Amino acid sequence: MQISGASSPAPLNLPSPARSLADLRNRDLLTFTQLAKPCVLELFALAKELKGTRHQQRTTLANKSVILIFEKASLRTRLTFELGVGMLGGRAVYMDHSVQRLGEREAVKDYAKNLERWLHCIVARVYDQQIVEELAEHSSVPVINALSDRFHPCQALADLFTLWERAPSLTVEGKRLRIAYVGDGNNVCHSLMHAACTLGVDITVVTPKRFDPADDIAAQCQQLAKESGSTLTLASKLSAVEAHHAVYTDVWISMGQADQAGKRLKVFADYQVDHELMARATMGLPASWGPSKFMHCLPARRGVEVTDDVIDSPGSIVYDQAENRLHAQNALLASILA
Repeated sequence: MQISGASSPAPLNLPSPARSLADLRNRDLLTFTQLAKPCVLELFALAKELKGTRHQQRTTLANKSVILIFEKASLRTRLTFELGVGMLGGRAVYMDHSVQRLGEREAVKDYAKNLERWLHCIVARVYDQQIVEELAEHSSVPVINALSDRFHPCQALADLFTLWERAPSLTVEGKRLRIAYVGDGNNVCHSLMHAACTLGVDITVVTPKRFDPADDIAAQCQQLAKESGSTLTLASKLSAVEAHHAVYTDVWISMGQADQAGKRLKVFADYQVDHELMARATMGLPASWGPSKFMHCLPARRGVEVTDDVIDSPGSIVYDQAENRLHAQNALLASILA
């Protein structure tokens, strides 16, 4: 992640956000901000349809080939994309770049120029956001960001779809949904902020000082929230989680941060999501909603950022999120490549 106050990367030079599924055709998805609210809601509707008919044979991606380029280890991202392409009638080709990073053997530009001659879409899970941007810049076929150091848009799409299934108006008893993110202001946090602020969902981000979201992304999300009528609140005190429909957390030590493990475990120790924190989040919620829902993108370190009794509780929806990666991404693939 980028520590607050550090210099920000140059802003992406992106086209206007897609406002409908028709706008998504042949487009890249490098960050969630490339999706406007009407388009996201159409994606949710399509994901719901695909989820309900998952056992039916589809030919949406017939004769289409998609490459999955992975520099990072993966369970959910790899399987949901690989299975999803097949479910839609296409073919997925997996390329393991965990040993040799993109750009080492040959220029990313040359890599992209080769891929565009053979394939219809590039899905990339990489360490550096700049890599997916280079792939998109030099390739004539769509590029989907399956995770980078800055963003995880497909995860955020599945996360908000999971909440939308429970509250299709994104409100509960006339009040906006509220998400509390607790932990590290990392790539997952960035995309969750993008998604919530785009859709008009209130989000509170609770992090230790100096581990808050990147300044440029926070400023961007404040503008998105202003436009959608929602709120973004940045806090360091855990009391800020009160009256939130969902509490979300992620690992405190991401891939590539092993050398910081000792320091991070000490800094984040008080930010563990436990029964007490979830009870505080539930305070003030309507009975119709039930207890605050627990969310995690997985993999989770049980007993570290979350206790067993929380992740295994009836209010935990982490496996719904995991399943919905498949359906949300299928909706995305079908819209981009159909």
